[in-house]
Amino acid sequence: MPGVTKEQIGRAKEWDLLSYLQTYEPQELRRCGGSEYRTVTHDSLKISNGKWHWHSRGIGGKTALDYLIKVRGMGFVSAVELLCGERGAAVWEKPRPEPEARQPKPFSLPEGNRCGRAMVSYLQGRGIDADIISQCIGKRILYESRRYQNCVFVGRDLEGKARYAFLRGTYGNFKMDVEGSDKRYGFCLPASDKESPFLAVAESPIDALSVATLLKLQGEDFGKNHYLSLGGTAPRALLRFLHEHQAVTCISLCLDNDRAGLLGMEKIREALREDAVLSRRIQVIADNPPPAVCGKDYNELLRQRATSRPTSRCEERT
Repeated sequence: MPGVTKEQIGRAKEWDLLSYLQTYEPQELRRCGGSEYRTVTHDSLKISNGKWHWHSRGIGGKTALDYLIKVRGMGFVSAVELLCGERGAAVWEKPRPEPEARQPKPFSLPEGNRCGRAMVSYLQGRGIDADIISQCIGKRILYESRRYQNCVFVGRDLEGKARYAFLRGTYGNFKMDVEGSDKRYGFCLPASDKESPFLAVAESPIDALSVATLLKLQGEDFGKNHYLSLGGTAPRALLRFLHEHQAVTCISLCLDNDRAGLLGMEKIREALREDAVLSRRIQVIADNPPPAVCGKDYNELLRQRATSRPTSRCEERT
């Protein structure tokens, strides 16, 4: 296939996505308020302020060229040639099937150990409260794998079906998602009242349980909150959780106090603003990373609290 010139690439990049779709595929656009649009084919792909973002996939861009390559699956040269054709005369061709990729393994939970002593010992060593660990085991969202004795943190859907699992080694620094996991279903310790309006959000399951433990140590009713792990900083699991738990109106963002965590909280706020339903329902969104003097994440804060009682400055911020 012949290549394209720098001039052609420059002309192709002049097309923003909204202008491209208005010109060639107006039926693909759906207005969702003001000057913002969604696409019909991908409901979570939003166009606003000259940019587009596909929330369910966590990708985005500014130009129609980005869109054709990342979303439509076109090759770079083909996309440039399409955008450099006579404006108003270009014709969209269905992309050729991509080469068959390796099919991911179906999601399956690792086999469990009858006794979870290594897991319990590890989590207690990280400062997690024993009763909170027991609650997680009882709710079938935490167990020890038979192979390698990893902690297995499980994300389940509303029917109780396991959709996601995160492995954390009880020895060393091993951690990974189980293959085939659906990141929309994060590990979650639910509130004692399923209609609770309060939700604490953390990056990892251990940080989520650390927040619960810290509240218990401070004599607060930790059971009034739901505790959700995002498995990172992307808002996918949070958006799904909020749509399925309509009583939640107050969110505490307990992400790490580092660049990724702080940027993640900004992206979460943006995603909530852009959701027509949630932007009206959510009343409180509090940025609540651990104070920098007490560690990067909530487990560091918890362990510092456990080893040094005079931590009033940290406790006041928890």
